[in-house]
Amino acid sequence: MDIEFNKREDQNRLKLSEINRLLADIKKGGGEKRLQKLRDEGKMTARERVDYLLDKDSDSIEIGAFAGYEMYEEHGGCPSGGVVVVMGYVSGRQCLIVANDASVKAGAWFPITGKKNLRAQEIAMENRLPIIYLVDSAGVYLPMQDEIFPDKEMFGRIFRNNAKMSAAGIIQISAVMGSCVAGGAYLPIMSDEAMIVEGTGSIFLAGSYLVKAAIGETIDNETLGGATTHCSISGVTDYKAKDDKDALNRIKNIMKSLGSTDKAGFDRIESAQPKEKPENIFGIMPASRAEQYDTLDILKCLVDNSEYEEYKPDYGKSIICATARIDGWSVGIVANQRKLVKSGKGEMQFGGVIYSDSADKATRFIANCNQRKIPLVFLQDVTGFMVGSKSEHGGIIKDGAKMVNAVSNSVVPKFTIITGNSYGAGNYAMCGKAYDPRLIVAWPWADLAVMGGAQAAKVLAQIQESTLKKQGKTITEEEHKEILDSISEKYKKQTEATYAAARLWTDAIINPVDTRKWISMGIEAANHSPITEKFNLGVIQV
Repeated sequence: MDIEFNKREDQNRLKLSEINRLLADIKKGGGEKRLQKLRDEGKMTARERVDYLLDKDSDSIEIGAFAGYEMYEEHGGCPSGGVVVVMGYVSGRQCLIVANDASVKAGAWFPITGKKNLRAQEIAMENRLPIIYLVDSAGVYLPMQDEIFPDKEMFGRIFRNNAKMSAAGIIQISAVMGSCVAGGAYLPIMSDEAMIVEGTGSIFLAGSYLVKAAIGETIDNETLGGATTHCSISGVTDYKAKDDKDALNRIKNIMKSLGSTDKAGFDRIESAQPKEKPENIFGIMPASRAEQYDTLDILKCLVDNSEYEEYKPDYGKSIICATARIDGWSVGIVANQRKLVKSGKGEMQFGGVIYSDSADKATRFIANCNQRKIPLVFLQDVTGFMVGSKSEHGGIIKDGAKMVNAVSNSVVPKFTIITGNSYGAGNYAMCGKAYDPRLIVAWPWADLAVMGGAQAAKVLAQIQESTLKKQGKTITEEEHKEILDSISEKYKKQTEATYAAARLWTDAIINPVDTRKWISMGIEAANHSPITEKFNLGVIQV
């Protein structure tokens, strides 16, 4: 029995349990009372609609479940951003489903709602996946209209994307299952096919009260923009459904009729389970983000047959580069080695730190994967690049720039798993959100920040104390500790996985055991989109 392994396992499983508990609360949307009210109106809830639409016993992954977590509390909160986004299979076809949750402020759009919808469209566009919209929304949340309405990456961008996807031949299907008002009315009608549910669905640019105020006309909402109006008079919608299930069944039938598409051609053979159990990850990962471990032990829990071929294993050891298979898919893995290693010159190198030699190796490996058309998987547990005069004189900036250049210009799909730390420029070099990973997820104990909490707190405390000293104030040891503790607590909160996921810096917080499923479904999605760009590193410093 390995006592340390068991201790780590218990602590990490407790962290996962905490995440699962939070997720269970988030999935209640606006609360059981509001969910029941929807059922009493003859509707299914957003999650019931999604579950009914998905093929039984098929894999699915939820994008952005933590969106809005602990945000907008002065407005009553916005669980899951007021919209459910799932990648799954409908009638055997992989697709994205976007369902407004009318139990959360009648499905009104908060700023995070818009960001999450745009993320769903981005995934659909990058991977050329069909996207299904289940519309039930009161439109923009007016008290925050200035943060959702006017700018480039806000509400209006969604309709621009509708048009772009249509022009690119990406299938869009909409079902209006509740309110669909104002600018939001364009979303379903810019889809390829649109249907509306009789009695509960309605579409109009302005509701009856606004029509009365604007032009003095008295009319009820059903006559103004109900199912009969839009299917028989205006011709705005294509089909009328008698209830939610009827609409969802029609979507299933449409999905059955879709023709096949071109593929990117990523290599896949029969899948094999790892010889090392994925559950062992809980005992391998330290509870503290500062502790060391051998990342190769993590790889063995993730790749088929626990087999991989390491690239330049004796050079640039603080980054592991290897080819392997995950659920049968050929992948290139770039992972931070978290144990202390010794360079070929005999110099000790800290785990999790990117050195010049490891940056050079990773750059070349990324280029090789592009040459061979192999998707890239980044396992991030990075504290940053090596600093100090020796590194600066050795050209760490130009070597790091090469790696950032390769990641930026890579044309094969990239997937990022934040397994531990994700700090500073290390986040960038290891394919952080800004570098267009097709999917980016975090394990429950991940930390994401510009630098580690202890270092950041000390720097911020020094700045605050320097300001106070300039004002003529003397700082006692007790006051120093109070300032440091206050800053540390606030900073720590901002580094947690839930904080990042709430703001969609990551797509999800996942059980490490599900990592293989996320990568496999991600590559399957990417395989729907042939690579059209040529890999070109551009100008680099040598």
